[in-house]
Amino acid sequence: MDEELAGPQSGDMDSLAPTAFNPGTTYLNTASTGLLPLDAVTAMHEATLAASIGLPTDMFADVEASRAVFARLAGVPVSRVAAGASVAVYTGLIATSLPAGAEVLVADDDFSSLINPFFVRADLKVRTAPLESLAEAVRPGTDLVAVSAVQSADGRIADLSSIRDAARAHGARTLVDASQAAGWLPMTAAQDDYTVAVAFKWLTCPRGITFFVVPEDLGALTPVFAGWVAGEEPWDSCYGPVAELARSARRFDESPSLFSYAGARHSLALVEEIGPEAIYAHNTALADRFRAGLARLGHPVIAAPGSAIVSAPGLGQRQSDLSKAGVQLSDRAGNLRAAFHLYNTSQDVDRALDIIEG
Repeated sequence: MDEELAGPQSGDMDSLAPTAFNPGTTYLNTASTGLLPLDAVTAMHEATLAASIGLPTDMFADVEASRAVFARLAGVPVSRVAAGASVAVYTGLIATSLPAGAEVLVADDDFSSLINPFFVRADLKVRTAPLESLAEAVRPGTDLVAVSAVQSADGRIADLSSIRDAARAHGARTLVDASQAAGWLPMTAAQDDYTVAVAFKWLTCPRGITFFVVPEDLGALTPVFAGWVAGEEPWDSCYGPVAELARSARRFDESPSLFSYAGARHSLALVEEIGPEAIYAHNTALADRFRAGLARLGHPVIAAPGSAIVSAPGLGQRQSDLSKAGVQLSDRAGNLRAAFHLYNTSQDVDRALDIIEG
């Protein structure tokens, strides 16, 4: 993390949006999928009903509204943001655009959608290094460093500042996967060449939405999957080769999942209204409460200071017991993974701890 952010030291830690969501369980699983705000659900319902009677709403306007909010959250001009559906598609786009023999550095066991597109190109040189020493592993000849801002498996936070400094010192570009960060960890995408993030986790959007931030110079990327929506004038680009690709990152748009975007604009607006800084303070306070509770019960956790994700080795088998009791968490490689977000409360934390203790 680039700057230390202090969470609250006391208080009840109530939900930051008590009327925006309607959880039916004690939901501590945002690292898998975030809950949808009620406004987003309503908007998607209205959009599907309108389409069913032949009077569809302008969901392309929803795409642009969503793109604009994400750009503000990411701290970049909207012209740098492409809208698509998959992290792997966008990392694959970068992999396809690299010259043969290019060296890519990734963190050990990072999420497959980020790193696998580089491995499947046999003519690239892909190296791995531990997350904690990734910056030290950058060397002359490294062309790209790709890393998740927050590790999906255990919540460890990458030292992006050091990684960027090392990359710049050796003339390498940086690619950050913010899927497990965007929405609770304030973003610094303006400082990286590429940023990619799914929106169905901490941004509380429906599935089918991914945002991709490119440099002002468009990163020397070849828009190999560009269709009509990637044209400067999309509705004039429907037949034959696209006469002019969008002069912005929109040239990298995928054909959008429109019904998802109908809800996404409301999800993103809620995150922006509350603010990632406030969400960070809330989420990390809950995570610290859970860590402290597990320590009292004699259960160590994987060190991930300042993270909204808590991963406890050896407790993964308790996931089914917790689920039966109405507490939703994840089992990842034998670890019990809890992920706290704006709709969670201290009571949610204590309930999970009570069940684990019992």
